[in-house]
Amino acid sequence: MINMEDINRLKIVLVEKKKTGKWLAEQLGKNPSTISKWCSNVSQPDLATLVKVAELLEVKINDLIVTSK
Repeated sequence: MINMEDINRLKIVLVEKKKTGKWLAEQLGKNPSTISKWCSNVSQPDLATLVKVAELLEVKINDLIVTSK
């Protein structure tokens, strides 16, 4: 079984890029609590939003969803 923490790397990428959830929320026009839910795997962004997040953080989508082991 796949651990959901292994799939969602948004929180890690935000730290690596020295960005906050609040910054991401402002960029996307979302509530900061929504970003918090994405980071904690309570909910996930839709694919179009995920593409925008990757663009804003200047990473590939894969970097947001797959760990490098």
